[in-house]
Amino acid sequence: MVAKYDATRIKVMKGLEAVRKRPTMYIGGTGERGLHHLVYEVVDNSIDEAMVGFCNRIDVIMNIDGSVTVIDNGRGIPVDKHKEQKVPALQVVMTMLHAGGKFDDKSYKVSGGLHGVGVSVVNALSKWLEVKVYKNNQIYRQYYERGKVKSSLEIIGKTKKTGTEISFMPDEEIFNDITFSFDYLSVRLRELAFLNKGVRIILEDKLHDDKHDFKYDGGIVSFVKYLNENKKVIFNRPVYISGARDHTEFEVAIQYNDGYQESILSFANNINTIEGGTHLSGFKSALTRAVNTYIKNSNLSKNEKSTPQGGDIREGITAVVSVKLKDPQFEGQTKTKLQNLDIDGIINSIVYEKLMEYFEEHPAEAKSISNKAILGARSREAARKARELTRRKSVLESGSLPGKLADCSIEDPTQTEIFLVEGDSAGGSAKMGRDRTFQAILPLWGKMLNTEKARIDKVLNNEKIQPIILALGAGIGDEFDKSKLRYNKVIIMADADVDGQHIATLLLTFFFRYMRPLVEDGNIYVARPPLYKIKKGKMARYVYSDDERDELIKELGSTNVSIQRYKGLGEMNADQLWETTLDPEKRILTAVRMNDAIEADRIFTILMGGDVEPRRAFIEQNAKYVEVDV
Repeated sequence: MVAKYDATRIKVMKGLEAVRKRPTMYIGGTGERGLHHLVYEVVDNSIDEAMVGFCNRIDVIMNIDGSVTVIDNGRGIPVDKHKEQKVPALQVVMTMLHAGGKFDDKSYKVSGGLHGVGVSVVNALSKWLEVKVYKNNQIYRQYYERGKVKSSLEIIGKTKKTGTEISFMPDEEIFNDITFSFDYLSVRLRELAFLNKGVRIILEDKLHDDKHDFKYDGGIVSFVKYLNENKKVIFNRPVYISGARDHTEFEVAIQYNDGYQESILSFANNINTIEGGTHLSGFKSALTRAVNTYIKNSNLSKNEKSTPQGGDIREGITAVVSVKLKDPQFEGQTKTKLQNLDIDGIINSIVYEKLMEYFEEHPAEAKSISNKAILGARSREAARKARELTRRKSVLESGSLPGKLADCSIEDPTQTEIFLVEGDSAGGSAKMGRDRTFQAILPLWGKMLNTEKARIDKVLNNEKIQPIILALGAGIGDEFDKSKLRYNKVIIMADADVDGQHIATLLLTFFFRYMRPLVEDGNIYVARPPLYKIKKGKMARYVYSDDERDELIKELGSTNVSIQRYKGLGEMNADQLWETTLDPEKRILTAVRMNDAIEADRIFTILMGGDVEPRRAFIEQNAKYVEVDV
């Protein structure tokens, strides 16, 4: 029977009902990302006040009960009665989508929370929300529950300060988990402090007594220095370029290090445009044009076979591109890609002109950048030959797969996993012990390359890394294509000792530098094999640390207890490996996650870079958190 379809079937969701019905449309999801997006939306309103010169301090407080409070010293949300809606303007802002002061240029020239859905969406997705406005020498207060007004706007006291204070508790009916992460919030708040020179942003976790105080008077120049803090730079003072045209303001900071990774962060109205856009493409084009013009005019490449391309010129670059414009056009509410077509030309022309001026005034720095680009072009040519060799080799060997790979029988990549196993002995046991329907084993042999210190041509030719590239099937670097990945889980399986930890770190460095989407999307895991097998009578149990061993022995009593110590994976037979490390029902895997790409970059540089002092300091500071078996 066909259901009746007439006007009675058409539902109109009033107020903020649509937000609660489809939260993903507004905040990108109901997981960790969406939860923290609530805080960012509130903070963005405070930053908008800072960008027009009315706010220089923002406090973000993670309260003991799990709620968050954001306080600024801006002008305070208007509280007078809205002419059309006949209620206080504050209530309009808090309860109506597309309501705010950002749809004309009278209150804000530029704005991060451009769509006007921010704080009302936060209200809709909160179990409760309380707002206080400090304005007109009065303290105003209003309270909401799940987006609905629960109290009228009231005056609760007097004050001489101005600003807005919003406290909210995320709704457990909407979110999978309502626990905020101090580290996760730190990423965005640190960015905002760098991007808004002189604005102080304080993050405080009341429950764990943790605090960050961000304030950078150098702005994005300080940002670039921070990103390169543990790297060897080829010139000390970053290049700084700024310009304005047609209601658009932008600034760029550039500094090169002696590494081979490209690190360019782009922002539009303080929003991290992780997918780039027209501002980033304009900058890249200008940089390529300027460097190649300098190389040609200086006759530096007369004996070179090829002209440096964009990727060659950006080898070792650290840069921040920040644009502030009147009417930004983004892809979707989560604003990951800027689309304004005119921005490309504006940034391209001004950056090119000012870079040429810089090169003329700083010939030593210009020559260093140019020579690095020329070396990058040589490396690209070597990498091309290495790729061709790898492809020819892959066709000859086992139908494009490395000879030592024991593949699985299932062809659906979403159902499969591959273990990268340290040593042939452990690899042999793993091959015998695995479930061959969905588990593949690739034993690793030869010397592991530190990819932090190697160009891509060296990576492609390394005897230990080349089989990994072939087995995964998705390429590396600029050619990496995750849609071709042959396994859903990539599991590093190394010995549970210091050497094993070092090998795991080398592999993680490789994935982070050359297959980063695997790290970003959670495809990388580290297996945790046991250190001991404890037996008493018929009871046998595996333990994973010295503390667990001592605790179990104490529990069992010290008499007639047999302790088997595994010095390496190779000491386990196939059954033991299956039981402890391969069996999905019993094994312990550590999922590799990355909430902060900037901090991850810094840590890999410290651990695997060439400078000893930062590594020593890092180890001394973090030794208490690591359990090392000797």
